[in-house]
Amino acid sequence: MHVFVTGATGWVGSAVVQELIDAGHQVTGLARSDDKAAALAGTGAKVIRGTLDDLDVLHQAASAADAVIHTAFNHDFSRFVENAEQDRHVIETLGSALQGSERPLLVTSGLLGLTRGASELEVPSPASPRKSETAARALVERGVRVATVRLAPSVHGLGDHGFVPILIRLARETGVSAYLGDGSHCWSGVHRLDAARVYRLALEQGVTQSVYHAVADEAVPFKDIALAIGRGLGLPVESREREHFGWFAHMAGANMAVSSQYTRALLGWTPSSSPGLLADLELPGYYHAD
Repeated sequence: MHVFVTGATGWVGSAVVQELIDAGHQVTGLARSDDKAAALAGTGAKVIRGTLDDLDVLHQAASAADAVIHTAFNHDFSRFVENAEQDRHVIETLGSALQGSERPLLVTSGLLGLTRGASELEVPSPASPRKSETAARALVERGVRVATVRLAPSVHGLGDHGFVPILIRLARETGVSAYLGDGSHCWSGVHRLDAARVYRLALEQGVTQSVYHAVADEAVPFKDIALAIGRGLGLPVESREREHFGWFAHMAGANMAVSSQYTRALLGWTPSSSPGLLADLELPGYYHAD
C-alpha cells in the first residue's frame, strides 16, 4: 500500500512512517524544511516538500496515494483557534482528493470533550476546541472512508516533547510538581510506538470503524503523574490552584481518560512497547527530553 503521511517527521508521524515501512508499505511524507526532508528520506520514504497551508500540494499527494494518514497539527497554543481552522481545511482537502473512491483517510484527534471512561462510540462535546473529528464526520456524509484516531494526552517515550514535558518545565520553573484539586482526575497514556501500530492496523483492516482509541494506560491519576515528576526532579509535590498552571490549566485539570477495549479487540492490538506512562517517568533520560 502507498500511504501519504502528513506530520511525517513529528513525534507521532515519524513513528507511523517507520511502522508502515517496516511492514512493507510504501510511504510518501510531507516535510517543510531541508533538514526534516533529509531525515525523512533517510527512513526510505519519499518526500514531498510543503506545509499545511499548501492545499494544492496536499490534494495532489493524497490523490496519488492508496491511503492517507493525517498526523500533523500546529501546536502553537497561542494560535489554537487559527490552527484548528487550518486543520479543518487540511482534512477537507485530503477528503476531497479521496472522495468517490474506497481509499481510506485516518485523521488524528485527542480526548478533550469526552466523558471519563468513554468508548469509541461516544461523540465529543461540540465545545471541544479541536475540530479534527468534526471535519472527519462531515466527510463521512460525502462518502469518504474516514476515521479518527484519538490519541491519549500523553504519547510518551524518551524524546517526548508533548504535554508531560510541559509539566516538567513548569515544575522546574516553579520549584514544585503540582496537581489541581486532589489530583484524582485522570489522563490516559500510550507509548508512541504502540500508537503507531494503531494507525497501521486500522489501515490494513480497511478502516471499518469511525473511531479508534490509541490508549494503553486508560486512567492514570494526575496526582500520580505529578508524584513521578517530583521524584524525577527531586522536587516537592503539592496541590495548587489553576493560576499556577497558567494557560495549561484547562489541560492540567481535565479528565482525559477513556476505554480502548473495543479498539484492542477489533484490531488485535496489545500495547507492548512500554510498561506504561508512570514507568517511563521513572527513567532519568525522560528529564533530558523537555
